[in-house]
Amino acid sequence: MAARINKKRSFLFVSKVLGKHIPVMPYTPLLSGAALGLLLYREMNGGAKAAANEPMDKLLDAAVHGLIHPLHAEEAYHELLAAQLVLPQPVVFVGFAETATALGHSMYNIFAGGASYIHTTREDIPEMASIISFEEEHSHAVDHLCYALDTALLSGEEPIVLVDDEITTGNTAINTIRDIQSKFPRKEYVVASLLDWRSEGHIQAYRDLEQELGIQIKALSLLQGCIEVKGTPVLDAEAGKGQAKPAREAPVVTTYIRDGLERLAVSSTDSRGEINTSPYLKLSGRFGLSSEDNVWIDKGAAQVAAQLRELRESPSALVMGVGEFMYLPMRIASEMGEGVAYQSSTRSPIHPDRRPDYGVHSAAAYPSPTDTGITNYIYNVDPGQYGDIFVLLERDVPHRRIEPMMDILKGLAGNKVHLIVLGPELEVEVPADEGNG
Repeated sequence: MAARINKKRSFLFVSKVLGKHIPVMPYTPLLSGAALGLLLYREMNGGAKAAANEPMDKLLDAAVHGLIHPLHAEEAYHELLAAQLVLPQPVVFVGFAETATALGHSMYNIFAGGASYIHTTREDIPEMASIISFEEEHSHAVDHLCYALDTALLSGEEPIVLVDDEITTGNTAINTIRDIQSKFPRKEYVVASLLDWRSEGHIQAYRDLEQELGIQIKALSLLQGCIEVKGTPVLDAEAGKGQAKPAREAPVVTTYIRDGLERLAVSSTDSRGEINTSPYLKLSGRFGLSSEDNVWIDKGAAQVAAQLRELRESPSALVMGVGEFMYLPMRIASEMGEGVAYQSSTRSPIHPDRRPDYGVHSAAAYPSPTDTGITNYIYNVDPGQYGDIFVLLERDVPHRRIEPMMDILKGLAGNKVHLIVLGPELEVEVPADEGNG
């Protein structure tokens, strides 16, 4: 548990399997999404009783074992991929930004065919129109947009699977279902999450919505339970301060790396009206994916990982995604060898405290490289914990926007900070003194 700096909700469950607030072995978050996919496969094939068979039991046991024991996560994940699961009917997966963009992608990716995926975004892309939009009441960032290159992505009657890391009230899912149903009506929805803490009243709200709209809503989770929250957090103003400064700052090296993946020539406008014309990665998940795209994503991840292995100098390394850009960095990290951890920066404000029973021991804040009007955070990384730190950017940004993040990471990396800018063609290394501006 940790205390959120948020008037609407004062607490946070800090996940050990998500790869957001705690650095994890990269196969752990990949497996968490795949495990949710396994639950969906079982449900769509008649539930636990109808799907109960030895191969399914073995896959479920392997997934659970891999999540509990991270050293076995890689083996379990590859075992699930090798099963080549195909759902009995087409399904559209929708991951919620920013925390569940990779969770939804890894859930979708476990299926060998018949699946589509898109994640919501909080980025404003003026050249495109959002096909759905909704608000998340308890969040510090409320607007969810959904840009689909194929506008027919949600227009069929196939079930939609909404993927989030945690369901507390279920209101976000309800808002989303209402908006989708008003534009693209269908009969079936699934809400999938790592944690489901809905009360009886919130569970009844799903039933009421089913009756109102004439639909079915199924909830799937890895862990379900009840919580009761009383009072407000008692925050020590000195907690999280006094962290020892490193003896030296690590150099920053900027490298432009070819990933062989297609780009989408659209721009973004941030909260301060600043425009970035650098193209987006077409297959990030933000613009929609089908199962046929997976082979290209796998190829791109392998291509980048091979180049990063050559740059790596330390036995311990941290690979970082930025904000919504989580899945591809996670996949790249999984192919970089032993001693690699993965984590993404986040816009979620959390109070740090160095207590053994508390979820966030350290915090560093800086203006987001993609939107300087928004504060981003890096949690639970101490100076010298990792020799090399690799930060992967989906698209290029002006140096002045990435410099605050680099200033923090220079004090955390024991050896070197690698700023990796992905692109389809360029591969130009910038010396450390130039990379630092």
